[in-house]
Amino acid sequence: MDVSWATQESEAVAEKVLRYRRDESGWKKCREGNGVSVSWRPSEEFPGHLYRGEGILCGTPEEVWDCIKPVAGGLREKWDDNVTSFEIVQSITDVLCVSRTSTPSAAMKLISPRDFVDLVLVKKYEDGTISSNATHVEHPLCPPKPGFVRGFNHPCGCFCEPLPGETFVKQSSQGFWLLTSWESACLCFPSSEIINAPPFPAIL
Repeated sequence: MDVSWATQESEAVAEKVLRYRRDESGWKKCREGNGVSVSWRPSEEFPGHLYRGEGILCGTPEEVWDCIKPVAGGLREKWDDNVTSFEIVQSITDVLCVSRTSTPSAAMKLISPRDFVDLVLVKKYEDGTISSNATHVEHPLCPPKPGFVRGFNHPCGCFCEPLPGETFVKQSSQGFWLLTSWESACLCFPSSEIINAPPFPAIL
């Protein structure tokens, strides 16, 4: 993969995801529980919806990040039942890579096992926020895999943000997830089925 293109594309994705994060207009809450709320709004880019989940977690952004960061053999594979495998297909820089994530079937097997091949950029901001920003890419080392539906991620990501006024010794952080998945072999599901599919059951 061309490094120059990947760098430019990933930065554009990160800027778009940050705009989604800051734009509070048009979101409608559709589910809430265990300290996490899920909202949605129509997408301007594809015939579907954007979904976001938000919650407060105990720990510094770095501690929370350790549980969700996109690394092979990381903690997320241990606690998230909605991730069956995660692998780094190509490491481009220390903060930029191509990954492949596999997920199990969901919604009473209406949603088949899926795999997602993404360009992923990790960013750190001056206020201590850490973010993961991803979008679908094609990669020669990741052809379609038998038994899996190839998922398509529009720009999406997550943020681990420090809460104002929290001390370093005993700190809570805000987690924010943005989901923009779309299946290459697509069926139309009601919103209630979509929010019961990964990744939201893992955080509700």
